Amino acid sequence: MELFSAYIGSHTPLPQRHMGQMTDLIYTEKELVQSLKEYIKAEESKLDAVKSWANKLDVLTRASTLDPEGYLAHPVNAYKLMKRLNTEWSELESLVLQDPSDGFISNMTVHRQYFPDQEDEKGAAKALMRLQDTYKLDSESFARGKLPGMHHNAILTVDDCYDMGKTAYNEADYYHAVLWMQQALRQMDAEEEHVVSKADVLDYLSYSVYQMGDLPRAIELTRRLVAIDSSHQRAGGNLRYFEKLLSKQLNELNQEGQEPATEEPIQLGTYKRPNDYLPEREIYEALCRGEGVKMTTERRSRLYCRYHDGNRNPRLLLQPMKEEDEWDSPHIVRYLNALSDQEIEKIKELAKPRLARATVRDPITGILTTANYRVSKRNPITSTLCLTKQIANYGVGGQYEPHFDFSRKEEPDAFKTLGTGNRLATFLNYMSDVEAGGATVFPDFGAAIYPKKGTAVFWYNLFRSGEGDYRTRHAACPVLVGSKWVSNKWIHERGQEFRRPCGLTEVD
Repeated sequence: MELFSAYIGSHTPLPQRHMGQMTDLIYTEKELVQSLKEYIKAEESKLDAVKSWANKLDVLTRASTLDPEGYLAHPVNAYKLMKRLNTEWSELESLVLQDPSDGFISNMTVHRQYFPDQEDEKGAAKALMRLQDTYKLDSESFARGKLPGMHHNAILTVDDCYDMGKTAYNEADYYHAVLWMQQALRQMDAEEEHVVSKADVLDYLSYSVYQMGDLPRAIELTRRLVAIDSSHQRAGGNLRYFEKLLSKQLNELNQEGQEPATEEPIQLGTYKRPNDYLPEREIYEALCRGEGVKMTTERRSRLYCRYHDGNRNPRLLLQPMKEEDEWDSPHIVRYLNALSDQEIEKIKELAKPRLARATVRDPITGILTTANYRVSKRNPITSTLCLTKQIANYGVGGQYEPHFDFSRKEEPDAFKTLGTGNRLATFLNYMSDVEAGGATVFPDFGAAIYPKKGTAVFWYNLFRSGEGDYRTRHAACPVLVGSKWVSNKWIHERGQEFRRPCGLTEVD
């Protein structure tokens, strides 16, 4: 089954690994640590530095393998796993090659084909930034591992924060570069251990602050850089340029004297995040945080729960579905016990080997393509329920930004190859609980539906007239803590003619 969307993805997609792949990496890393320890025993006198490094990782992997999914539920742990396997293990390999050991190198060679690459590490870093924005978490919260409901300890070092900032900087994302370079500097000033130099941090930070339009602070930071390294290649020239630019601005405003830099530390919200391609970004993210939900007391009084027997369907007479209203208009209902734990595990087992990065349809070209705003893995399977489903696993920062499930008028041939007609309704199964984040939200009318394992939610995408209900534009919020598994069943127009007859007016 193909997946369609009315949204155009205009940026380069970033890869995202599902939880099954991530747990495999945990055990791979554990095996590599063991191999490394055996090598150290052979040449311990020559590799004291390597042995110390290996012992640190040994402690980490012993903890992570006790509960791999719980460990990876923390987005910082997932990012650091990507970073270790992409960067640090490669650096270690170079060190080992100075005095080769056939056993260790051959083991590295076997596993290297499964290692994450630079794009994986970048994707994990950007996932943390996405969570930071959506849930208004400052960089220090991430660096100290202060996330809701977390039981695993996970901290970001000075060098981790620097690498996060550099990832943003290389993407010309100066907003996040400022936040993470500032955090690296804060931890440096607190005398935490680090490899990166303070001059490098100040270099990136000062230029990023300048890009955010804060000249006084850029000047102050550049002066700190010059004081540390007076021969720095760029610092002197940048300082003269910044001072000249500020002087020009003050003259234009008829102000005398240089504007002093603020002494307030740079926090989340110090600078305004640049606007992007999504018009309802702020509404969408507020709903993800549980803000702006328009479920009033009056509206709640119109919601009910009931037993549903499918109009006396023989299979449901003895065990009717438990149906609860989630929203009145448009009508959204939740079904309890829609899938058993055994069915869920079977579906996940079938799906895991074939999960591939999710795709959407570009409404202009009509071509299925991956999109950077969607970070999930999907797989169409036929489950034991005899329903053609599409399975999705949202890992670290996994989300699906606002979109329509139905084909709009400007996409008349979106479902032509399927021969099924438009998507009449959506049946969304939640196959896991999510510790934090991961809600399904509807920005148009301010609803937030939270994942609950074994339940399913249902809504109509089309009016009885066949016209699309534009209120049903919805999104999957980023997963802050945990792993989110869902399965989609879209009900198309073909075959529903007598079950939901057309209405008499355009908006029935």
